[in-house]
Amino acid sequence: MKGYMGKILMVDLSSGDFEERKIEDFWYEDFLSGVGLAAHILYREIPAGADPLGPENILGFVSGLLTGTGSVMTGRWMAVAKSPLTGGWGDANCGGNLSPAIKQCGYDGIFFKGIAEKPVYLYIDNKGPQLLDASPFWGKDAVETEDQLEELHWKTKKPSIAVIGQAGENVSLIAGICNDRGRSAARSGVGAVMGSKRLKAVVLAGSKPIKGENFEETKILSKGFSNKVRLMNMPRFIPSSVLVYMGKAMAAMKHVTLLDGIMTVLLLKRWGTPMNNGLAATLGDTPIKNWSSSVAEYNKSYYKHVNGDRFTNKEYQKYHCYSCVIGCGGLCDIKDTTKGRFTHTHKPEYETCSAFAGLIMGKDTDAIFLINEILNRAGMDSISAGHACAFAIECYENGILTKEDTDGLELNWGNLSAVTQLLEKMIAREGIGDLLADGVKIASKKIGKESEEFAMHCGGQEPGMHDTRLDPILGVIYSGDATPGRHTTGSAQYYNMMRLWDKVSWAPRITRYLKEEEYIPTDKEALKAVASVAYKQLTDGAGGCMYAMITGLSHWNLFDYLNAATGWKNTPDDYMKIGRRMQTTRQLFNIKHGIDPISFKLNDRMAGNPALTTGPLKNRTVPIDQMLRNFWKQSGWDDQTGIPLESTIHELGLEKLMEGVN
Repeated sequence: MKGYMGKILMVDLSSGDFEERKIEDFWYEDFLSGVGLAAHILYREIPAGADPLGPENILGFVSGLLTGTGSVMTGRWMAVAKSPLTGGWGDANCGGNLSPAIKQCGYDGIFFKGIAEKPVYLYIDNKGPQLLDASPFWGKDAVETEDQLEELHWKTKKPSIAVIGQAGENVSLIAGICNDRGRSAARSGVGAVMGSKRLKAVVLAGSKPIKGENFEETKILSKGFSNKVRLMNMPRFIPSSVLVYMGKAMAAMKHVTLLDGIMTVLLLKRWGTPMNNGLAATLGDTPIKNWSSSVAEYNKSYYKHVNGDRFTNKEYQKYHCYSCVIGCGGLCDIKDTTKGRFTHTHKPEYETCSAFAGLIMGKDTDAIFLINEILNRAGMDSISAGHACAFAIECYENGILTKEDTDGLELNWGNLSAVTQLLEKMIAREGIGDLLADGVKIASKKIGKESEEFAMHCGGQEPGMHDTRLDPILGVIYSGDATPGRHTTGSAQYYNMMRLWDKVSWAPRITRYLKEEEYIPTDKEALKAVASVAYKQLTDGAGGCMYAMITGLSHWNLFDYLNAATGWKNTPDDYMKIGRRMQTTRQLFNIKHGIDPISFKLNDRMAGNPALTTGPLKNRTVPIDQMLRNFWKQSGWDDQTGIPLESTIHELGLEKLMEGVN
């Protein structure tokens, strides 16, 4: 009764065999569950040099330690594998309804090795696992497949389903895995790994109980947070345009003033993540024109088309992931938008809006709704897909790609009609789409002609839609984390809202400070980044939501939740050591697989080399080389190579993880 189930399932797709493995308590005590448990397993079991698309790679679906224990905001699940995009550690985070279903089948994780001879899917109920023929579903999109599998297997309980669409089947390296008709574990190319294994879906219909050690204590914590969220309501008469002025005001500030993270709930409940569309554009957070321009060019005549109200106006029902009390998602009616092609979609997230607005100079809300549904159904990462389109447009505008190369498409800035056609070619791997379906790093290598200048990536992974020139710690984490380019892992903004220093002895205490201090490579800034990453690792090990995490420890206290669920008596410093252990294990995975950590450093343009000449980020440059080396040093890794030091391996107790591993 410690929140975890104590075992995993290993599925050999080549032989069709199943193996249940008991996981000893000390592994959970060292790594929690979720991404920590997965890092332990994949580090030990995937041989060095394994082909990410070959039989030796392992694809895992993991739940979180807190999922199902009565805690709120802990319904996230993760897909994990060796990434075909970066060649190193890969993970992708998703909401929806799959996380508790994994544990209700009796497991903390389900892992797949080998390659099936023909398309299959995994079905698990209380009688056990089965591999079934997926040939009737191969070639169908993710939503259609999920609907048909749900109808086939909905007996005593509605099953939870993870599935790939055509992008995964066609082994696009920017393919993700879909759940709940449009939620997506999108990053790291995990959908390509699933497609390479000919695994179409995972269908879970178990009903085993999930229990924590101290349910009453967990209930008190959950009630406290839920009551606070219930009171946070934005008046309906306030339009989303007010956020544009908020962004402008914040951009003009010379000082950083700490905000109470619970205030983000107001905006998320009202608009969801599209609340950030206008705010981020005017603040300087949204990358513009493939990171080459600013809001001075992407002005009101553009960003007014993607204000939050334009998205909530089509919303007919709020959407909550499992155990969520905020409900930032929404289901939207788009019959008029897509002229009957699709009728409903999940509300586009900020990342998708920005990828097909500011990044490519688009201003067509209806096109974004259509693109969102196309990508959701195909199972393609909207962040990577948007960057691939922006890269192709800049190559076309500079004569590197011709109209003949683009199959006749006029790839000009803002041409969302051509971009929609390009995306469909990428999904099908047809013509120019085949060139772009594996992301910008591979495409630029194939094209040559100095196109690398326009390829925005970190070690092969396209970055999130948040500008590192506004938040240098974000740039450090884009470049220094084991899964590069990830905007959800940490930033100065997140750190300031989480207020880790109230509980963690070594986390630097922050008060009001000059914004320019964030651009100075100091140990303090590096420690902020290390603490942010460690706490996010804990959140991922628990199945927690980032939006709960950034409300701050005074509202959603992960440390207290973990002690309540497990009966442990760990201090916050004890837990942060676990987070550092998880982070270092992921880095050791990369070293094992031949990754040179410096190869993950972001593109020079993203660091402000050369600096922008207009907008809120005018003349800002991030000293990324020194900041990255400071981050490695404060992580306990060699500050020149990024390789974890022997003393750190000993301090974190990782010797037993590495025993017998080649």
